[in-house]
Amino acid sequence: MRSVFNQTGGEYRRNLFLKKCQHIVKIREAKSLAEPIFLDCRTKFQCLKKIAVFPGSFDPITVGHADIVRRALPLFDQIIVAIGTNSQKQTLYPLEQRINWIKEVFKGEKKVKVESYEGLTVNFCEQKNAGYLLRGIRSAADFEYEKTIAHLNHDMLPELETILILSRPELSSISSTIVREIIRGKGKVSKFVPKEIAKSFK
Repeated sequence: MRSVFNQTGGEYRRNLFLKKCQHIVKIREAKSLAEPIFLDCRTKFQCLKKIAVFPGSFDPITVGHADIVRRALPLFDQIIVAIGTNSQKQTLYPLEQRINWIKEVFKGEKKVKVESYEGLTVNFCEQKNAGYLLRGIRSAADFEYEKTIAHLNHDMLPELETILILSRPELSSISSTIVREIIRGKGKVSKFVPKEIAKSFK
């Protein structure tokens, strides 16, 4: 379906949409009708642009991570792959390296952005006006864990919805933890990391 803002009478439809929004405090006008319009209102994430945050350490990014993002792309206007940093946590690869790898994996995909953050993921989502938190789950144990975190996040930020995507069966055994152990043991990891960066591990 074409965006109403690209159709004849787009201005009328735009105004009609705004009239339907409740509790509007302030509207930041877009520069053109083709741009997304953000509403600064009491329902903070009531906007046209659907932004999702996909958080993790990505130390390193795996084929499972990449698959979740690519399958989620049709659902959102933008996905922010967000690398959480913690000075108390030791990582195998430096932040800059992980950022570059993710950028290489999604090179040319305009919907994907890569950023890093400190602190609570829910606070980062609020800063980015992201209404969705994207997570991949591989098992029943993952689901129980993610359900608990989703409930806590919802208590802190009711506007934030958690979207869970099941890993493909053939990828459900792959995790960054396992890949790191293979790397430390000098094993071959080309099957477990995206092909765009596989050469980095040879």
